[in-house]
Amino acid sequence: MVMPIMPCAKASLRILILSLAAALWWWDARAQVFEPDTFTLDNGLRVVVVSDHRVPVVTHMVWYGVGAAHEPPGLSGIAHFLEHMMFKGTETVEPGVFSREVARIGGRENAFTSYDFTGYFQTVSRDYLEMVMRLEADRMTNLTITPEQVEVERQVILEERRQRVDNNPPAILAELADAALFLNAPYRRPVIGWEHEIEAISRDDLLAFYRDWYSPANAVLVVVGDITADDLRPMAERHYGIIPSGDVPAWQFPQEPPHAGPRHAELFDERVQEPVWSRTYLVPSYRSGVSAGEAAASERLAYPLQVAVRILGGGPTSRLYQRLVVQDGLAVTAGAFYSPTVLGPARFVVHARPRPGVTLEQIEAAVEAVLAEILDSGFTEVEVDRAKRRLLADAVFARDSADTAAQVLGQTLAIGLSVEDVEAWPERIGRVTLEEAGAALGVVIDRNRSVTTWLRPASGSAAAL
Repeated sequence: MVMPIMPCAKASLRILILSLAAALWWWDARAQVFEPDTFTLDNGLRVVVVSDHRVPVVTHMVWYGVGAAHEPPGLSGIAHFLEHMMFKGTETVEPGVFSREVARIGGRENAFTSYDFTGYFQTVSRDYLEMVMRLEADRMTNLTITPEQVEVERQVILEERRQRVDNNPPAILAELADAALFLNAPYRRPVIGWEHEIEAISRDDLLAFYRDWYSPANAVLVVVGDITADDLRPMAERHYGIIPSGDVPAWQFPQEPPHAGPRHAELFDERVQEPVWSRTYLVPSYRSGVSAGEAAASERLAYPLQVAVRILGGGPTSRLYQRLVVQDGLAVTAGAFYSPTVLGPARFVVHARPRPGVTLEQIEAAVEAVLAEILDSGFTEVEVDRAKRRLLADAVFARDSADTAAQVLGQTLAIGLSVEDVEAWPERIGRVTLEEAGAALGVVIDRNRSVTTWLRPASGSAAAL
């Protein structure tokens, strides 16, 4: 498992916007992104509506503020396990009926589990919106689970783990890296769970987890498409509004202790065809600093870091790509990424794949040289301006995708941020200065808060070690 989201074998939710529109120089950073309407039902369910009447289609998503990070000790994987069980039927709907009905009307559906949230979605014709609302609301509160269903799905999940992790060397190494990077945060456990703990999860465990976390007070409904808030509200009241609010368990994200030194994770595997080098730094997110007492600085750094990571490793014009791939010819690819929309500390990842004959030691030295140069001399005004324009271009493209609107809004609200945070994103990115982008990178590039990974083919000498 490489990504911290576990989709159920269907199309990925996240749309990667790779096209960059240099012509969008006129984009006003004060403009809003999705311009949603919002309301809250009496039982606490938050509802977000983005109207888009270009085609008679809607995307309907329910997000629960619970994921792998909320799992009790010894029950890793239970959030993902419950996601599977949500398709097994309710007191009034037979197993498989929900999915068959969506397929019958030509719609599509999916579900996914991350560390911080779990989500369910359907994209259907506007005429069938109320049908999927009724079915989704029903399984929010009336799920039934039999011991036989649990055992069947356990084998499905164990096979999923074998395919996604045990037979995938990069995913194996990612698990090792997470266990080394996070000393206390629950992100050190895999979303899919450890095999021996998946085998131990019981029907009672699943039902208890369901009753604790699946309720309107812990959910967000996002509907994007050919609908208005005025039209949606009575439907939401009819189907979701009748569900009791429920009590959300008291829970606080475990804080990281200070990190005393860098870590290294290495994997030799005969299935690896090409070596890969990466380094992951533990950095602030929108919600959290890295260690105890640093939360106040997290949002201040999150926006400059998004500009900095675009300059450092965001595509073929980035510093890493230009140096390692174009100028020095050491790598076939190089880049960096950072996503601050998480409950706990975030990952800032730098990675490169060497050309044949180039060692991982050479790649590491080259990457460190680029980082040292930036920390010494900073960025240029041209780089910062270009990075901000490209980020703002992404916001323009995001407006054209119902999936992206539902994804961004749902994920943001599920971790406790607001619609206003989404809508203010272009303005906050637009305000990032040259000095702030360089200073933010200088704060987070700390080897003591990092894990470096080497993935390479097995060899006789490596196996002997």
